Amino acid sequence: MGNRAMILAAGKGTRLRPWTDRKPKALMECGGQTLLEYAIIKLRDAGYDHILINVHHFAEAIFGFVEARDHFGIRIVFSDERDELLDTGGAIKKASWFFGNEPFPVYNVDIRSSIDLRSMVQSHLAKKALVTLAVKDRPTSRNLLMGAGGQLGGWRDNRTGDTVLVGDTAEGLVPLAYSGIQVIDPALSRFFPRERRFPVIPFYLELAGSQPVHLYRHDQDEWTDMGKKESYGINSATEGPD
Repeated sequence: MGNRAMILAAGKGTRLRPWTDRKPKALMECGGQTLLEYAIIKLRDAGYDHILINVHHFAEAIFGFVEARDHFGIRIVFSDERDELLDTGGAIKKASWFFGNEPFPVYNVDIRSSIDLRSMVQSHLAKKALVTLAVKDRPTSRNLLMGAGGQLGGWRDNRTGDTVLVGDTAEGLVPLAYSGIQVIDPALSRFFPRERRFPVIPFYLELAGSQPVHLYRHDQDEWTDMGKKESYGINSATEGPD
């Protein structure tokens, strides 16, 4: 069956327009390497040899890119969202046919990071988590809130002050930025909502009221959001991963 992983690559890359009016965000280049190639190699080097990539925006370009490169040496399959972009939650739900028997990483294609995926998976297993989200102490417009023991305790929009709490109080919760990297247990499929299309963070906030949804801090690691223009040397508004 292979060690499985998923790359989220279907986004329209609106923060990178007009560049992404001509190509998918996944095929933007940094240092002569596309974002997609970086993500594939990072997962491959962490021991994952069966990768699913979801596609929507310029899907055919992504198909062609992967087909033209047989040097990855692993099996790559696709989850086709050309008919409807499903948001992150819906993308993971649609890909549930791909789930194996072991927890697996889900990696946003626009993230470059020195995070140790093996250590993150080991933390996920040690916590017996249903979902583990990578987080880092850095400036951001939206925070996840970490409670005791690393459990997801809430979410806050720092621009508006809007807050969603898992429990009754925000006391003791630590604000951290989501890194666009997660580890999922295949048992998550039992909890998906009926909707085909839904965002993943509100889903996890609801789930955290009864299930172990943990945050994995990786403050020491390098991390760059390649989904914004500043990362290519062009000024834009600061944001986190799509």
